[in-house]
Amino acid sequence: MDAYLNQVHDIIHELITECGVFHAKLHYGSSRATLWLNNDPRHYRIHVLDEIIDPSVCLAYPRMDYPTDAIVTPRQVRETLDRFVNLRLGDSIIYLRSASVNVINGMVGINFSCDGTHYLPVPEFLEKGHQFWFGS
Repeated sequence: MDAYLNQVHDIIHELITECGVFHAKLHYGSSRATLWLNNDPRHYRIHVLDEIIDPSVCLAYPRMDYPTDAIVTPRQVRETLDRFVNLRLGDSIIYLRSASVNVINGMVGINFSCDGTHYLPVPEFLEKGHQFWFGS
């Protein structure tokens, strides 16, 4: 998945902002994405890398307006996904293994190679810089 991070994140952004996905979890090591939809929140969908990087995956989900009860803005979704790239590639020893964003409850979940797991509100996550996560 690392070779396709920008493409994966562009498609995840579209799925969240235009296709009714309210929670997306990216499993970087196993190259999978797990998605929860507004119109069917009790059933998640799993996509492997080949499915995720195919733009037609968006056709599998109906176009939907961005949820009015979302705490996270579409811009914050983009910023969060961009930050995931930095955390995934920013250090060869401590790196992001999986990450999720939920636009309804406004939370980010991140799991690192050192078994560090954090859950933070999106604004707090976006405030933290490289030095906070990697100490340099």
